[in-house]
Amino acid sequence: MKTTPTLIPGLRSPYEKLGGIYHLPRMLDKIRIHHEGRLPPDWVAAKGSAKGFDGRACRFLKIDHAAVETETVKGRTDDEMLAWIFANGRQPNEEEIEIWNGFMSKYGWRDFANERLQFRLTEVGLPIDAVKTMFDFIDLDEGRPVRFT
Repeated sequence: MKTTPTLIPGLRSPYEKLGGIYHLPRMLDKIRIHHEGRLPPDWVAAKGSAKGFDGRACRFLKIDHAAVETETVKGRTDDEMLAWIFANGRQPNEEEIEIWNGFMSKYGWRDFANERLQFRLTEVGLPIDAVKTMFDFIDLDEGRPVRFT
């Protein structure tokens, strides 16, 4: 069982926002870190996965992950990428962002993903009630303080 945090310098929490949108900065970080050759091998296969948060974010923004990756590795800043995504995908309104953030920040709590959350907690040697959401698990697993319990 894994008991030490997964430390990847430069990888932000899923709670970080870009354009008000949770997870978007993290997705861009993973692309950049992979481009630098620093993304752990087991993360490479999951990067951009349709089943993961990257895939959900891309569907929400109506943009292809491969296109985001191509543009990100050109050296664009977060703000430049946000403008590019809004121009080539869609720009959600404030209410849509509020709904997205609410859903994503509660993912794993009282829903179909709770079984996966419990599995991940057990996998790293923590009690199944250590955190209530996948965002909090990610922060805990990566050595950041848990924001909500």
